[in-house]
Amino acid sequence: MSKIDLFSSAELPVGFGYPRQFEHIVELGLLDLEPWYVLHGKALRDAKAGLAQRYPERQLVPFARRQDNDDVACWQAGDSESVFVIHDFASVGWEQSASFASFYEWLRQAIEDLIEFDC
Repeated sequence: MSKIDLFSSAELPVGFGYPRQFEHIVELGLLDLEPWYVLHGKALRDAKAGLAQRYPERQLVPFARRQDNDDVACWQAGDSESVFVIHDFASVGWEQSASFASFYEWLRQAIEDLIEFDC
């Protein structure tokens, strides 16, 4: 898929696979959509471990973080289509700040955020 260090299939929840659309933007190198950036390597694994510790009732698969706040874009085990924006460190039950029906719906918002952030 890419040369960046994403989760291996062994690290992902059983039955979960990266959406094709996400794989495509990674292949294109669209990793930095300021203020959002695609997580990889140690930062990706640290985000997953932290989310699992703070929100143990959810099996979240993070893929992007917003640099100007604690928002993390994630999928949830059993649903590789919907994207959930988790406001990390929020109280349990208050952590989800947004949801999107698909990766491309989230990406459209991330591009809007990029335009707004640039102003």
